[in-house]
Amino acid sequence: MSAETETTSSSDIDSVGLVETQFAELFAPPNPLTLREGTTLGPITVAYQTYGELSPEKDNAIYICHALTGDMHAAGRMEKRRKSGWWDGCIGPGKTLDTNRYFVICANVLGGCQGTTGPASINPDTGTPYGIEFPFVTVEDIVNVHSELVRHLGIERLLGVVGGSLGGMQVLQWAAKHPDQLSAAIVLASAARLSAQGIAFNAVGRRAIYADPNFKEGQFYDEGEGPRFGLALARMVAHITYLSEDSIELKFGRRLQDNDSLSHELHAETEFQIESYLHYQGKRFVERFDANSYLYLTKAMDYFELAPNPGDLSAALSKTDARFLIVSYDTDWLFTTTQSKEIVSALLSQQKHVTFSELSSPYGHDSFLIELDKLGALVEPFLQQTLATSRR
Repeated sequence: MSAETETTSSSDIDSVGLVETQFAELFAPPNPLTLREGTTLGPITVAYQTYGELSPEKDNAIYICHALTGDMHAAGRMEKRRKSGWWDGCIGPGKTLDTNRYFVICANVLGGCQGTTGPASINPDTGTPYGIEFPFVTVEDIVNVHSELVRHLGIERLLGVVGGSLGGMQVLQWAAKHPDQLSAAIVLASAARLSAQGIAFNAVGRRAIYADPNFKEGQFYDEGEGPRFGLALARMVAHITYLSEDSIELKFGRRLQDNDSLSHELHAETEFQIESYLHYQGKRFVERFDANSYLYLTKAMDYFELAPNPGDLSAALSKTDARFLIVSYDTDWLFTTTQSKEIVSALLSQQKHVTFSELSSPYGHDSFLIELDKLGALVEPFLQQTLATSRR
């Protein structure tokens, strides 16, 4: 789900309950979306969910930007899904994003595979799935679709935009590209550009998909199972980056899965508990995600660069008047505290309102999905103050 740990169901008492996915059709001809690379795309279907009620003044809306393999189902329960939304512990009555107070929106990203137009969608020109004929999309393109959805919902200005990891990149892009559309920006475990190490891990994951004989140059939708093994391997590699050394040691160590001793057989793939865990993550992932979407969205992360160099970052954020909350985690080696501080420095140089905190957690990059109490202690008062300020 995230950076990507699935959360367990909360009780219906503090849950938004049963939710349904809604769909909006945007950028219909003759007004298609012009993508960053110059091509056009439209119409675009956007799958989204909302929680809570929009105030009469339409000033209490918070937009959630999901991470790489998340989707629009951020909270509550859906009839055809066993799991509650990926941030159910954070969204609901009395929770950090209190649906008695706020109207919360979350949409599947452009290029995704949970209802929003992406590679598995039907190309109207051919009547078949786009596959790798789908145009290249950037974080800027993703945010432009988000922004249009907000306008479609009749909301002029969001109280806040919140996101972690790839979601945090979207928040930064939103503040830079559509500065008049948000009052607060909450960036969790993210950066203004992906590190070389992050690009390297994405490259290995994509190579696993390409090398799967069932990839068939991206046109696998009518070919049965598709590149399941390659996608599972990509997920396994990526999932390692979401954890920390401490969390892996605490949870698994060198404990064996079933036997008291090692078999020393080369073909035995799940002798250690950590091996079994990664195989499980890979197996579950291919049940819900499209390999082509994985290729497109990891490329979008790789190419994201809010400014060409650190010195230009302050200029990129100069037009926003949003209040910023930047949160990093001390064991996150995929998006480091140094990268978060770079954003903070850029904002301070422009005399922007910014709050920064490095939280201590053993859970690495996935911390923003797991340790919700610590995060809530920062986010709740920040949003309450933002709302109070906006209503003066």
